Amino acid sequence: MIDLYTWGTPNGRKVTIMLEACGLPYQVHRIDIGAGDQFAPEFLAISPNNRIPAITDSEGPDGEPVSLFESGAILLYLAEKTGRFLPTDPRQKIICMEWLMWQMGGFGPMLGQAHHFNRFAKEDVPYGKQRYTTEAKRLWGVLDKHLQHRDYICGTAISIADFAIYPWACRYEWQTVELSDFPTVHRWMQRLAAEGYITKGMQIPDTR
Repeated sequence: MIDLYTWGTPNGRKVTIMLEACGLPYQVHRIDIGAGDQFAPEFLAISPNNRIPAITDSEGPDGEPVSLFESGAILLYLAEKTGRFLPTDPRQKIICMEWLMWQMGGFGPMLGQAHHFNRFAKEDVPYGKQRYTTEAKRLWGVLDKHLQHRDYICGTAISIADFAIYPWACRYEWQTVELSDFPTVHRWMQRLAAEGYITKGMQIPDTR
């Protein structure tokens, strides 16, 4: 059994998509980041950076329990555990790793800053809005170009790179992005949205 500590954010939903895709049994523990649950000692014991998501797996690599934090590390761990959604072809694996790191290092952090200045900042900061929405749209353009001749990030097969990028793309309105400006990404998003396990993963946990 996997215990998942999460909240309804793009980073959290990367992992619920993966768990649903792999059909692994898991139990959800809601970490309300608005209420400060991420600072509880029990959570910090498995996620010392006080960020969701985190998991514990009762059947780790050596048969003993293991805990992980950082969404990208969790995706890689689950892919290796199950043998799924991580290409085995060396060149395809390189592409998958490149784009997973691209999401972790750019597409997530920069879009997250756009979310902050566009929706959550307590005062209007025009410089912050301009800086991060401009960067968000640049990154969308990079993704749109990459997907022009591919169904998925790595080509014809869906992978953890798709799972990592998709939840961030779904909050395009928070980034003031118009999907019509990025038609290739939009088609890719529609392709992923048609997968039942992705739709379910995007609803866990329901934080309304």
